[in-house]
Amino acid sequence: MADQYPAQRHAIAAMGHVSGPEMLAAVQALYRSEQARWVGAVPPVAVDLPYGDDGRQRLDLYAGAGDGARPVILWVHGGGFVRGEKASFDHPYNAHVGRWAARHGMIGAVMNYRLAPDHGWPAGGEDVGAAIDWLRDHVVPFGGDPERIVVTGTSAGAVHVATHLRLRGAEPGIRAAILLSGLYGFTPLDDRDRVYYGAPSDYPARWPREAVVETGVPLLLAWAEHDPARFQIETTALLSARLARHGRAPRVFCGTGHNHFSLAAHIGGSDTRLSDEIRAFVDDILRGDQS
Repeated sequence: MADQYPAQRHAIAAMGHVSGPEMLAAVQALYRSEQARWVGAVPPVAVDLPYGDDGRQRLDLYAGAGDGARPVILWVHGGGFVRGEKASFDHPYNAHVGRWAARHGMIGAVMNYRLAPDHGWPAGGEDVGAAIDWLRDHVVPFGGDPERIVVTGTSAGAVHVATHLRLRGAEPGIRAAILLSGLYGFTPLDDRDRVYYGAPSDYPARWPREAVVETGVPLLLAWAEHDPARFQIETTALLSARLARHGRAPRVFCGTGHNHFSLAAHIGGSDTRLSDEIRAFVDDILRGDQS
């Protein structure tokens, strides 16, 4: 099959594997025009809805035309535990995922959460749970189905989704979870993560590893070809542990031609491989074709 995205693939490959502010800026520039064209076409139907008392505990909703109660995609952004915005005047991310969900017959919910260093572990996981609770109580008037919530996190956001499964494993309040390039406790604590997790001695007691291995919530795992090695190790180790524990592997996607940032940033753009996989996963879950 011919490469449909040679310019994007070459540009991303040239960025290397070391994630940082320069790579993030380059990725955002690469996909900016694709994502910006939807900003006016799919505006939010509600903004800054409070799911808690803290100023960061806010979410935006996106909803396209449609009848009946629709599935809800809750998007949890990344940012190394210390940064990230659900919407920005400077770029179309992370709202692009809410717009994509609305364009495809779903409700898109895009949340902020409390950040380190002011809020350490387990604040992010608690906020994911609080946002889910709010959606279950309030999404119906916006056309959403509170029984069909799929929570999706990237990088630090995936950590927070996994932590939610640890904190609320018995009643997570969701139909499925999608984890993009997260950290689950299969590799040692990195120095940059201490601002959220605390001392290395605290890490084993705080990681969500057992929860994401044991959970009965259906999972879609994804990582990128040009992810830093740690994220690849984490995802493949989780895949292996799930297979050993349950006798079957979860659904998995490798974003060939993508890096740590582009894996999320390209959703809703011309490269539809991951978004097609997400839609198929959600459809299968809602039909009961996976467990």
